[in-house]
Amino acid sequence: MTKKIALTAAAGLFVLGGASAARAQLTPARAEVLRAETRAAARIVALAPETLGLLMVSQLTAAQDGPIVYGHHHLVVTSIDEHKRFWVDTLGGELVTVGGRLEIVKFPNVLVFMREGETTGGTKGTSVNHIGFSVPSTRATVDRVQAAGYPIVTREELPPAVAVEDGLAHIADQDTYIAYTMAPDDVKVEFVQSAAEPPMALHHLHFAGPVDEMQAWYVDTFGAERGMRGSFQEADLPGVNLTFSPSAETPAGTQGTALDHIGFEVDGLEAFCRELEAKGIVFDRPYAEIPALSLGIAFFTDPFGTYIELTEGLDGY
Repeated sequence: MTKKIALTAAAGLFVLGGASAARAQLTPARAEVLRAETRAAARIVALAPETLGLLMVSQLTAAQDGPIVYGHHHLVVTSIDEHKRFWVDTLGGELVTVGGRLEIVKFPNVLVFMREGETTGGTKGTSVNHIGFSVPSTRATVDRVQAAGYPIVTREELPPAVAVEDGLAHIADQDTYIAYTMAPDDVKVEFVQSAAEPPMALHHLHFAGPVDEMQAWYVDTFGAERGMRGSFQEADLPGVNLTFSPSAETPAGTQGTALDHIGFEVDGLEAFCRELEAKGIVFDRPYAEIPALSLGIAFFTDPFGTYIELTEGLDGY
């Protein structure tokens, strides 16, 4: 399926402020951010059709494999330039500039959105502890990341019983090598060696919290396939693995942190939202359409604190 990145970008501008707008009160500063985002989105929508046509991409390659797939990470960052140096210059993501303003980084099966702003902290200690990418060589990736000046924190992030040598750990029950680094704003990133994957692609989201309940919720809510990834309980959707680990303390929610929210692309979003409401899910921003973009959106927070955006409409362009 093809994706029109201009539409994704404009949607991101609208919806980042949209959920807050639905709340009872907006701070003056947040209201000004929302107005600025809306003005920028309007400029993107005003792009000529022939310009939008140049921005066609096929990055969410798993979209053809199911009605619900992973779509994007939405980061709130202190410096877009610093994040570009990590995601683009170091990891090799493809940078797309939309409307002369919004910059998005593309990897197979995930888009990385960035908005400058203040955050309450990184990913550790939240319900999404880290994000994972598959790479053909963990050794080569670690060498490149270290050469760029980013810390390799594999030893700090694994139990003492797991051997770590020169930044790499062999995970026997998965028959793979992994490593961890900290991206700007303390976004924790894992690299998982997988020769079957593209040069670098989305691999997993690693949630922290009550494992059984989280796994059951994502299986029931999104139709993910229950399973095990080595010693971890998991739930699979096309193009992404959802991994669950226990947490000694109740994790913080993601909204307002460096990884503000995660995003899923859903076929039949309006009906899906009705199903979720029937299950008792309360939306921060109920299903709404943006006619100029032929896009449907909705926001809610899962029972464990992860802020989630749902979208539909990016496939038809």
